[in-house]
Amino acid sequence: MRMRVLLGWTVAGILAAGVAGVIADAAAGEEGAAGAPGKRVPGKRAPGFGDRGRGWRIAIQTYTFNRFTLFESIDKAKAAGVQYIEAYPGQKLSPDKKDVSFDHNASAEVLDSVKKKLDEAGIRLVNYGVVGLGNDEAANRKVFEFAKRMGIETIVSEPPQECFGLLDKLTEEYQINVALHNHPKPSRYWDPDVVLAAVKDHSRRIGACADSGHWMRSGIVPLDAVKKLRGRIISAHFKDLNEMGGGHDVVWGTGKGNAKAVLEELFNQGFRGVFSIEYEHNWENSLPEVTECVKFFNKVTEELRQKAIEKRGLRKKAEPKTGEPEKT
Repeated sequence: MRMRVLLGWTVAGILAAGVAGVIADAAAGEEGAAGAPGKRVPGKRAPGFGDRGRGWRIAIQTYTFNRFTLFESIDKAKAAGVQYIEAYPGQKLSPDKKDVSFDHNASAEVLDSVKKKLDEAGIRLVNYGVVGLGNDEAANRKVFEFAKRMGIETIVSEPPQECFGLLDKLTEEYQINVALHNHPKPSRYWDPDVVLAAVKDHSRRIGACADSGHWMRSGIVPLDAVKKLRGRIISAHFKDLNEMGGGHDVVWGTGKGNAKAVLEELFNQGFRGVFSIEYEHNWENSLPEVTECVKFFNKVTEELRQKAIEKRGLRKKAEPKTGEPEKT
């Protein structure tokens, strides 16, 4: 399966891999790859940071296609040139099984059918949410066991802070992340300062799911928010809206969210995670816009990669050769 995925990479995947190597070098060389600027944290490596060999990945949050079934969403992701998805709980399974839902309560038969569909399409399910987590360890374990079985890396949730001790334990035990999602104000984590306070002194596997569109709906500038959350962002629900304080999704780079600058900031931070397209507009026919978002992402990441390569080349030229004294 692993070899099959590698062999099946599209040009977009190759570009993302190129970006990954540059990000890794920048993160390791300039501020330590473990999350906090200028500081390495032995044994506390932040998911998404300094994890060499794994770079930026663009996914589709299947809520984008919530008028369709999960199987149809997988087909649409493939048509958009995307190899990863983030699923949400409760989506109908397939056109011929609309009475069956996909979530962590689904039967083994349903889960196996989803894995087969994903494998046939060359798509990986990497994130799951937004799903409830709380103080009930047995209920939480059910979600984590489901994630483990499906190969999911990150559970997206809005859990109460009093259960973070339990989540510390489960994230480390299962080696699966929990990303705190921000719905618009007045939801639990709409303010990035609240997220920072919540994750302080907790496992580096607990961080932010940066929803840039919901920040805009809350009057928060996405670029300011990602700067605040530097080192604690695990994944993103990446969006661009036609206006601050409300509005609707538009193709990345055409709205008021300064999408290119946000990507550049995350690149410079050494972020290495999943960008999930969650396009909440034109519900019945959003695939063309989603595909344009993918093109924008690939274009910007390639530009950033080239800039980083050029910058690294200039640095290398400026370095004294072995045995030569440094110029003063």
